[in-house]
Order: sequence, then C-alpha cells, then structure tokens
Amino acid sequence: MKHRWMKIFLIPALFLMLAAAGCSPLRILNSSSREVSSATVSEVSYGAENRQQMDIYLPEQVRAGSPVVVFFYGGSWKRGQKENYAFVGHALSSKGYVVAIPDYRLYPEVVFPTFVEDGAQAVTWLSKNIEQATNGVVVMGHSAGAHIAALISLDQGYLEAQGQSISVVRGLIGLAGPYGFDPRKYRSTRPIFPETLPVEQAQPVNFACPSQAPILLLHGADDSVVITENSRVLSQRVSECGGDVNYFELDDIGHFAIVLGLADAFVGDEMIREPIERFLEALDQV
Repeated sequence: MKHRWMKIFLIPALFLMLAAAGCSPLRILNSSSREVSSATVSEVSYGAENRQQMDIYLPEQVRAGSPVVVFFYGGSWKRGQKENYAFVGHALSSKGYVVAIPDYRLYPEVVFPTFVEDGAQAVTWLSKNIEQATNGVVVMGHSAGAHIAALISLDQGYLEAQGQSISVVRGLIGLAGPYGFDPRKYRSTRPIFPETLPVEQAQPVNFACPSQAPILLLHGADDSVVITENSRVLSQRVSECGGDVNYFELDDIGHFAIVLGLADAFVGDEMIREPIERFLEALDQV
C-alpha cells in the first residue's frame, strides 16, 4: 500500500520536474511505451477535415474474437492530439486488441455537437474498414473524451446519422467523464455548448435508458477537475433501468493519474488496468 501511495503522488511531481527541465513528460512516456510494444501504427483519414485523422495500433497477434477499441482523449474539448496518447494505444494493443485513437475537431473551430459527430464518424469508419470490427467496437474515453464516448454509446442518433446502427458498440469504458455537468454554469465551457440547443442533449446521463451495451466506469476519488458525482449518477441511472454497468471509485487517484495509469511502462497501475482488461476479455467473441 505504501509503495502504491508513493507512486501515485510522486508521478505528478516527476512530470512537473521534467516539464520544468524542458522535457515533454508525455513524449518520454510514449517513448517508453513504444519500447515494450510491437504494434504497427498507421495513420488513416476517417473524413475530409484536417483533424479527422486517427492512428490505428495493430498488434502482431490479435486476440481471437476481440472488438476494436477506440479511445477518445480529453482536453476540455479545446486541445489534444492523438500522438500524445500513444501510450494508450501501445498498452491496449500489447494485450492483443486493435486500437484506434482519433483526433477530432475542437473549439473554437467547432462547438457541440460537432466533436461528438466526428467521433461517431470515426467509429463508423472503423466498423466498415477494420476486419476486427466485425466483432464490434468498444468506445472508450477520458474526461471530455469520455463525454464524447458516452454520447456515441448512449444516444443512438449520432451513429444513425452516419448510417450505422448503435449495435456496433459492444461496450463503453469511461474514465472520469463529465456525464451530468451543466456546461453553461462555467465560463470556460459556456461558449462550447450553444444556448440554442437544450443542455440536456449534452448530458449523457439523460440517455442512460435503455443502455445498449455493457458499461465500465472508473473515477478517481481524488479527482478535483471532474467530480465523482458524474460517474455515480450515470451508473445509478443505467442500473435502475436494468443496464449492465460496473462503477469503480479509486482511492488516491486524481483526474490525470487515471489515464496515465493505462501505460505499460512508468506508471502502470493494476487498480486501473485490471478492471479494463477484465471488461474487454468478457467481450471477446470466441
């Protein structure tokens, strides 16, 4: 327990030290992840816009019957790029899964719901172009990316607009997502969500019934960026509707540690990775 506690709190401090020294912490983490991964990485376009690109991680040996995992990164719908999350692609592909990490358009270029529509377009492209997607797609995300993943998985309108059935989604994995917050209460998010649209359309908790696929939600108990109530309420609503949902609230874990803990190298943490690996294994169609 002492070792885990020290690891959780020393990692952010180490990242700050590296940044102060002019080093990119994510670059170092991604470099370490590549050293322990044999996945082939390819960049593809899923649409005509500049940011409609994604990296696909293809392991040497793909798990039989496994779905494709598509991971949406966070960044308050304002920032982020797929290359920064190579450690996620390498970590999951090292377990035999084909992994896709899309870029999507961001504010101020676009506002809600365009970035969710981009995500649905990426999922649709995967379902039509990747062999393993015949086993379905698991939609996964962190923070704002978890918000995007949840809306794609729960509001069938996004995939239907792409000519795709929501049945392609085999599961949802959400890490510290803002599923129930009101973006218009905060100056930083108010302009991203137009007042011309009902705020309920932007809240995944309002689409919890009926849920179409199993859901795994993880949230750090020490998260000071997105409060745990978001995951608790979504879990409760899905459960009340008879849906298949598991929620883990992780002690001593903050908002960023929950995604850094996916890495194979440097910051891997069994509290985060084991529930995800069990969830994915249960979806294999063998």
